[in-house]
Amino acid sequence: MSVDTPRSIGRVLPGWRAVLVILEHFVIWYRKGWRATVVSSVFQPVLFLLAFGVGFGTLVDRAAPGGSAAVGGVPYLVYLAPGLLAMSAVQTAAFESTYPVLSGFKWQQLYWGMVAAPFTPAQVAIGQLTWVSLRMITSGAAYLLLIAAVGGVTGFGILLSLLAATLCGTAFSALTIAFSASMKDEGAAFASYFRFVLIPMTLFAGTFFPVAQLPAWLRPVAWVTPLWHGTELARGFALGGLRLWPMLGHLGYLLALLALGVWLIRWRFTVRLYR
Repeated sequence: MSVDTPRSIGRVLPGWRAVLVILEHFVIWYRKGWRATVVSSVFQPVLFLLAFGVGFGTLVDRAAPGGSAAVGGVPYLVYLAPGLLAMSAVQTAAFESTYPVLSGFKWQQLYWGMVAAPFTPAQVAIGQLTWVSLRMITSGAAYLLLIAAVGGVTGFGILLSLLAATLCGTAFSALTIAFSASMKDEGAAFASYFRFVLIPMTLFAGTFFPVAQLPAWLRPVAWVTPLWHGTELARGFALGGLRLWPMLGHLGYLLALLALGVWLIRWRFTVRLYR
């Protein structure tokens, strides 16, 4: 059965119109509970920036006035800010793509209601992913305003960094949604996901220090993570010096992951909602 063929309904809204209607649902719902997410999605990366960029960063800058060569010859706060933008997008993707997705199947059963309306499972899957992307770009924009206030990176390049971080987070979200859509029960799966995937990637994918500082055997692990590619793009756009071929390589890798993730979520939602 095609992922775009409904089973129990007649008329189906076409393409992106259906996705926009689903997105409207999430926006209306979020207007009532947005305060609960401010700390995790906006203030948490700012606290990281203050703790590491201003606190720990003073030690780095004191050892190398004007910026250490290890961080591109810029103050550590400036080096850190774009990386935290990408990290924040990935963390938002992880939190919005695990328990909320399982809840849509198991507890709230939101997705079952949607496919009883004029939506296919594939449209529901893309609507969920679009909502997560919107959350990332709006939280990232708020973060940019705050880092500009504390003396972080400013200028047009940081806007491109926001787009790069959102692409990185969306690619990661698509894969995570597919994983969550395969879960019948959270059990230890999500705990292992956060402990062995998200946290190591956050620490060792280039957010806080260059991947070149890792042991040689560990660097390839960092290179396959979407966060490293997103961080390289975000930092390159914000600080300049990003060369054409590396940029295309990072973009190509993230787009390939996104395409794979979109295919997986369309498949997993269809299998689960039509079972």
